[in-house]
Amino acid sequence: MSRKQLPCAAVLVFALAIVAFAQSEGVPAYNQAAPKKGAQLAPIVPKTQRLGEAYAMKYQQAAYDVAQKIPGVLYQMPCYCYCDRIGHNSLRTCFESAHGAHCATCMKEAFYAYFQTKKGKTPKQIRDGIIRGEWKDLDLEQSADRATKM
Repeated sequence: MSRKQLPCAAVLVFALAIVAFAQSEGVPAYNQAAPKKGAQLAPIVPKTQRLGEAYAMKYQQAAYDVAQKIPGVLYQMPCYCYCDRIGHNSLRTCFESAHGAHCATCMKEAFYAYFQTKKGKTPKQIRDGIIRGEWKDLDLEQSADRATKM
């Protein structure tokens, strides 16, 4: 290999490494069961603290409302924005701060979990649906409208 080809080869190896990493993504962190009774968990951001641009859209508010209704279910769900890389341990963690309001993945998964809970699905069944990507086609505005009517 000539000196001129070496930088091109390095770029190719780097690009292949990125593709391999992206394809090897596993299931993000989640908890196998609901939190133990008396567990000290951070609260879902309450309505009184959901102010400013981060919470300006109806679907952002509705996603947090849903999270407050099913925190034990969200505790058992992975989050496919891969926020476990920044210390989150489940989808519930996303709604303990403004993170969930900035992330369509978090909000869609929360709406999906809520709708499935209302259908009587177990957290395991809901988690399996999330892993299969059944949440991806949800529209945030339509989901917010639907959730507020339930």
